[in-house]
Amino acid sequence: MDRGMISVERWSEGRQVYFLTHLHADHTNGLSSTWKRGPLCCSRITAKLFASKFPGFKLSLLRILDIGQWNSIPLVSPTTESNTTVNVIAIDADHCPGAVMYLFRGEFGCMLYTGDFHWETTGKRAEIGKSMLLSALGNDKVDILYLDNTYCNPSYYFPSREVAAQQVVDVITSHPEHDIIIGIDSLGKEDLLLHIAQALKIKIWVWRERLQIMDLLGFHDIFTTKVSVTRVRAVPRYSFSIDTLEGLNIMRPTIGIMPSGLPWKPLEGNTNVFGSSSHHSRSKLSTKVGSHTDMHKPNDNSRAMESYHEYIYTVPYSDHSCFAEIKEFIKLVQPTNLKDIVSSSSSYVDPLYYFGHLSGANLQSQGRVMNCAQIDTTDYQNGYES
Repeated sequence: MDRGMISVERWSEGRQVYFLTHLHADHTNGLSSTWKRGPLCCSRITAKLFASKFPGFKLSLLRILDIGQWNSIPLVSPTTESNTTVNVIAIDADHCPGAVMYLFRGEFGCMLYTGDFHWETTGKRAEIGKSMLLSALGNDKVDILYLDNTYCNPSYYFPSREVAAQQVVDVITSHPEHDIIIGIDSLGKEDLLLHIAQALKIKIWVWRERLQIMDLLGFHDIFTTKVSVTRVRAVPRYSFSIDTLEGLNIMRPTIGIMPSGLPWKPLEGNTNVFGSSSHHSRSKLSTKVGSHTDMHKPNDNSRAMESYHEYIYTVPYSDHSCFAEIKEFIKLVQPTNLKDIVSSSSSYVDPLYYFGHLSGANLQSQGRVMNCAQIDTTDYQNGYES
């Protein structure tokens, strides 16, 4: 198939159809309210949220792909002008609302593009996802796997999100006289906030734009913009800093919680800025906080809560797959070729270094992999997304 017919999250001109995995900013770089270069395929939830992120966008360009259903897309070869068809199915990526993986079939073979994903190995949702993927694959081999390698390093092991969420609850309950702020993005971590609200039987404050997202997702009567009705607030992650926490503590006792797969601490050379560490050699956290310590850890690379500052706790709650989960996913898929989609992150390691031996055939290097499927993709600079 000719290059330039299909594009996954590369938004430049010259493609016949475009695919979006989810609405996080690093995946929509190049999209805008005035973008109109062709049909854009996405999940139903992403389509529902689209106008809130891109007001004025021409929504007639959106093509909704329901999860678990095959779709046939007719295309025309730019060189031969002959008709061809690509079949695609969207599979739940369990990353944030609307996030999906795409499995493509065409004359180029079979290609799986994970986008950002979390492949937990236990739980009902995980079992549904695994069953759907295996059913979609049938007897086909994945010729090329485009992999979310954000935490493709054995330094990173996380507990299940259920366990990490309970750790957050334990921190909150162990500070009954404190206000609580939790750093989150404009999309994602909804399950964590719901767990907190249900466990503590409280509402959670969010900023106005975030409340609109929550309403679109159907989470009514759980979140509020009234500070007076709750002591727990979810705030934009960019506003989460030591200066903010120290200022709040002048008025009221306040602690901050940062749920992230990356260890967050004061950045080198600036103790007032709180961000993700650029190093990944620190695999064991030394300061455990709270009463819930069941980490389900397979080895010494597990992480518990940590406090780098008297007002700030970090909890290893991530919406990306950790190293062990990536390994299980590759063992399940057994791709012939493998390419990472995160070209720069604090934990970057070429996945071939660790996983090249897991396929029945020898995995190909990045330089050769693009010859297998003429589908345009982009690389991500994933620094702080968690």
